[in-house]
Amino acid sequence: MEPIISKMNDGGILITWPILILLLVIIALFIKEVVIQTKIKKTRELIASIGWFVIAWGYLGRTIGLIGAFDNVAAAGKITPELLSGGLKMALVGPLMALVTFAIARLFIIVFILIEKENSQPIKTAES
Repeated sequence: MEPIISKMNDGGILITWPILILLLVIIALFIKEVVIQTKIKKTRELIASIGWFVIAWGYLGRTIGLIGAFDNVAAAGKITPELLSGGLKMALVGPLMALVTFAIARLFIIVFILIEKENSQPIKTAES
């Protein structure tokens, strides 16, 4: 567990931890809706919106990480692998987490679509 937390911190606390929190929100919304099944369409739209926001947030982190890496290079005057690694880690961890979260959100949306299709099919009776 400690290596995962370390990698998340490498991605920038202000980028990766909100993504993790939004992933937990997506999972909670999915579980709640699967159990209760009250407003599947609204929950599906909310999960889709959160998923797209997570993508934008992750790529914002990538941009900030790259700017930080290039600032370090400009301040040092010459490029070394150590100099770039911190910024590049931040530039890659955030989008990676965002893509995983987005994929999970899309999977949940597919499940909701299947549930909606199953619920909308007419009930067959013995007479039909």
